[in-house]
Amino acid sequence: MPDISSRHVTIIGGGPAGLMAAEVLSLAGVQVDLYDGMPSVGRKFLLAGVGGMNITHSEAYPAFLSRYAERAPNIAPLLRAFGSEALCEWIHDLGIQTFIGTSGRVFPTDMKAAPLLRAWLKRLRDQGVVIHTRHRWLGWNADGDLLIHSPEGEKTVHSDALLLALGGGSWSRLGSDGAWLKLLENKGVPYVALQPSNCGFEVSAWSELMLSKFAGAPLKNVAIGLEDDKPRLGECVITATGIEGSLIYALSAPIREAINRDGSATVHIDLLPSKPLDKVQAALAKPRGSRSMSKHLHSQLGLEGVKAALLRELAPAEHFHDPAQLAGAIKALPLTLVKTRPMDEAISTAGGVPFEALDERLMLKQLPGVFCAGEMLDWEAPTGGYLLTGCFASGRAAGRGMLEWLKT
Repeated sequence: MPDISSRHVTIIGGGPAGLMAAEVLSLAGVQVDLYDGMPSVGRKFLLAGVGGMNITHSEAYPAFLSRYAERAPNIAPLLRAFGSEALCEWIHDLGIQTFIGTSGRVFPTDMKAAPLLRAWLKRLRDQGVVIHTRHRWLGWNADGDLLIHSPEGEKTVHSDALLLALGGGSWSRLGSDGAWLKLLENKGVPYVALQPSNCGFEVSAWSELMLSKFAGAPLKNVAIGLEDDKPRLGECVITATGIEGSLIYALSAPIREAINRDGSATVHIDLLPSKPLDKVQAALAKPRGSRSMSKHLHSQLGLEGVKAALLRELAPAEHFHDPAQLAGAIKALPLTLVKTRPMDEAISTAGGVPFEALDERLMLKQLPGVFCAGEMLDWEAPTGGYLLTGCFASGRAAGRGMLEWLKT
């Protein structure tokens, strides 16, 4: 068996997946050089922490795993080895304490990403990891060595194993631009086209009233569902082009797929999820006398502002003369969405390298010794800590897979 300390690996990408693999490998004594095209590592990680670093989620494992939808079977072994509890223990070992919010999300006590990243980078450097910033991977040369563009010009790098942790295709200004797709395609590696995930959606057009008065308005305490699915509670935001926000992000995958399939997707918005249909209908049936419908909706149901405007925007005019039909609209207001917002605005992306192209160590079957991890794999999950947990877990799994490969 070879001396593992004589082995040298290269990691391309300084996000959570790449850094976690670097930790696993350097702890085992492997020489690790990590390259990132940006001036510093972890940029998307830091931006995701603006306003509160949601690191993972505390919900029970079966529910947690279900957030990865059809890729749950592929993600399951990664989470069993390094799930939310193990991730929290790892954070605590860095000297960062955590707490569970009312939503079940887990945050560092100070709500910031920077202290965690600083502590982590110090540990990695102490373990001998060499980090090269402003170094962009260009592919391979004819001899199979890596081509790297550096501030000093192009150079070649030879290593015993390679991990690609280059992210998806969103937030290109932070380094995730999907340029690696072409490089892998040239090597015969299959891939699934990248698409926006955790993204906003556009409507065909808002009225001038909606644009002038309510673009940017939060839509709170609503429930939204797609087709016959059970509506989800939460909040979102009306935008100049459509709708976005946490509740929409949670539904982005089925909405996107419906648009891909049918050309549009209709979601139904329950403007008063705490009131059953019969109570809404009874309130609307009360005589309103000389009061306007707007005042009647406000006095009987508390509907005003953006909710009342949205009702006027989307419900047929004749519904306002029929309490039963108006009540139905309030409880299931149809909103047709026609396309996603641009991928570079999305929080994350779907698509990438399919698990079917990898072995159980996350090594490419087409390219022995080349591993993949993080968001460049073909999986998606909603915000709430699931994305980060998946990236950490896949990075750790890839690091362990690389160790196994190097030993054999």
